[in-house]
Amino acid sequence: MLLPLDMLRAGEVAEVEEVSGHDSWVGRLADLGIRRGCRLRVVQPGSPCLLDVGGCKLCLRGGECSQILVRPVG
Repeated sequence: MLLPLDMLRAGEVAEVEEVSGHDSWVGRLADLGIRRGCRLRVVQPGSPCLLDVGGCKLCLRGGECSQILVRPVG
């Protein structure tokens, strides 16, 4: 089941399935490690949303999280 990233709760792990938006936005997220197939963990949900991606912490605004579709893991 695919969900927008902003639907996950603290501690949940998910695999990214799709990132939508402008090419520059999608490319920037890919540079930061958020791309199809990557796993991430929600540290703090909401706006801003704090994520752990490959051991790095990233902070995204709430609206940005809705452009990232994920598949919950475990």
